[in-house]
Amino acid sequence: MAINTIMSLIEHKDFMEFLRLGVVYVHLLACCVAIGLVLTSDIAMVRDMLKRKTLSGHDHAHMESLQRSVVWALIGLWVTGTAIIGIDYLDKGMEYFLNPKLQAKVIIVLLLTYNGIVLHRLVLPALQKAGSLLNLGFSARMLALFCGALSAVSWMYAALLGVGRPLAWKYSLSELLMAYPVLIVLGWLTMLALTQRAKRQSTFIAPQWVHALART
Repeated sequence: MAINTIMSLIEHKDFMEFLRLGVVYVHLLACCVAIGLVLTSDIAMVRDMLKRKTLSGHDHAHMESLQRSVVWALIGLWVTGTAIIGIDYLDKGMEYFLNPKLQAKVIIVLLLTYNGIVLHRLVLPALQKAGSLLNLGFSARMLALFCGALSAVSWMYAALLGVGRPLAWKYSLSELLMAYPVLIVLGWLTMLALTQRAKRQSTFIAPQWVHALART
């Protein structure tokens, strides 16, 4: 009887370990997809801005498809992340929720979710209407730059915390998040500098009548 009980506990523990491994794998895939989409989108936006390219109908459709993919990836992260938390809670109890690394990840994912709502409801419609980041008004452009910086930094920071197993219980919550706002501000300042450079370049582009006079 005792042997059967021990064997059932071992089998149960093995099952939970394999279940957790599978969920973590799906969680990692969703994170990689989201980071890849966000980075390629940000790079393309900066390139188009420097080239003074406006959004076409194809670009609008691509942006909407990209946004849907990021939303589904974020939903996948929420589902798999919640499953991982539930599995670890069953193994470690309430003490697991006191882990500063877990708290930091939850805070960043909450900010990512709220930032995604702002992007979907405010930034992207304004950007599609204006046709270019440089054509946005000052307030709308600052909001777009900040949301973009927050998105990129948050995805990368969350991924760092996800793979940083040695960080668990070693640092406090404030220490783990110390660099987070600094990186967001640096990202925002970088995007601000790029937009100012693009605006300065556009002022040096000669109007069409100047080129026409030069050919006569």
